[in-house]
Amino acid sequence: MTIDKNIGKKIYKLAQEIFPITRSITGDGVRKTLQIFKEICLMINIKEVPTGTKVFDWEIPKEWNIKEAYIEDEDGNRIIDFKENNLHVMGYSTSVDRYVDKEELLKYVYVEESMPDAVPYVTSYYKERYGFCMSKNMRDSLKDGRYHMYIDSTLKDGYLTYGEAIVKGKTDKEVFISTYICHPSLANDNCSGPALTLFLLKYVMNMTDRKYTYRFVFIPETIGSITYLSKNYKYLKENVIAGFNLTCVGDDRTYSFVETRYANTFTDRVLKNVLGYHYPNYKRYSYLQRGSDERQYCLDGIDIPICSVCRSKFGEYPEYHTSLDNMELVSEEGFAGSYELMIKCIITIEKNESYKMNCLCEPQLGKRGLYPTVSKKGQYDDVYKLTNIIAYADGSNDLIDISEIIGVPVWEMIENVEKLVESGLVKICGGNLIKM
Repeated sequence: MTIDKNIGKKIYKLAQEIFPITRSITGDGVRKTLQIFKEICLMINIKEVPTGTKVFDWEIPKEWNIKEAYIEDEDGNRIIDFKENNLHVMGYSTSVDRYVDKEELLKYVYVEESMPDAVPYVTSYYKERYGFCMSKNMRDSLKDGRYHMYIDSTLKDGYLTYGEAIVKGKTDKEVFISTYICHPSLANDNCSGPALTLFLLKYVMNMTDRKYTYRFVFIPETIGSITYLSKNYKYLKENVIAGFNLTCVGDDRTYSFVETRYANTFTDRVLKNVLGYHYPNYKRYSYLQRGSDERQYCLDGIDIPICSVCRSKFGEYPEYHTSLDNMELVSEEGFAGSYELMIKCIITIEKNESYKMNCLCEPQLGKRGLYPTVSKKGQYDDVYKLTNIIAYADGSNDLIDISEIIGVPVWEMIENVEKLVESGLVKICGGNLIKM
């Protein structure tokens, strides 16, 4: 398995490019971000769904866009300015142009009490209101006097925008990779997922002899996955054999994933196996600790086998949903590790089959060029891997089973397995995708 040594730098650079863009669940920021992605990968199709469209129990909301926002003191000094930090405005704020005293102003100000230097990320998608966000220290420093609250925004009929790319394989059975693209300047909890997903899309497009079809979606969180499922869930339910929701994948503190509802899918198996070798101290969260689009994908009646994959899980790291989730929190090394993890998952899915020996008793490996003709100390590690694979290739085990039995990652077994198949010693019995 060969990984581009500069991949972390490339993903970081893309995340850095989209970081300043003001995104929400609708609006021009989402379009601008998706257009950047489409310029890198023409295969991405940008689609729009009109305001008012019914999607299951929900409805596409009005589209929100913002031009300017600030708070000025009575001397005309700007206390906060949207142009300096787009987190300073509550997402989906309606327009306002009011002069108020400090007591009235504070009714519209949000802070994070536990992190006095951080600006919180706050939204109000489905109830019209306006508000501002600032650090606790800034709020506490405000003096008595008159303040000018100003927001120039629009909330009107428009569209929900999302991106989709489908890379066909030999079979219609699919691997589904989803990420959300709806937060403003939050590096780990937004920019990291789409940036990583785009480079995974490029990897899959360049794969040779691709077995499965791969579906990539870039959607606004919650309303986007509900919208996408409302259009595609029957097909997805029938054809998706594994899937991943990628979020918070840019830091370098840990690795984690959120299980499916009953933790009993092929995706759960793949992640437990791959992460067990990639980063044994990874954290596993139950579906009871869900919080991203795995909520929608795994619900009863939908039941698509999708786990959320993170470095530090959303809601679990202190900088989450604050201005401290910036480009200093993520790293090239963090991105490179997440990319390598997902490539290992893809390889494991592609190569996972059940195998069975074609001969009785121990085969003669030497005559097939699979055993050293000179015997000496220290040369048998690879041979032991080979013979251990043979020992458990009895038709009841797939490669993930064998990997866990013999303690060797799937990606390190592939070359040996291919040699055994080419020599005629083992045959493929078929993938064991629903085995728990």
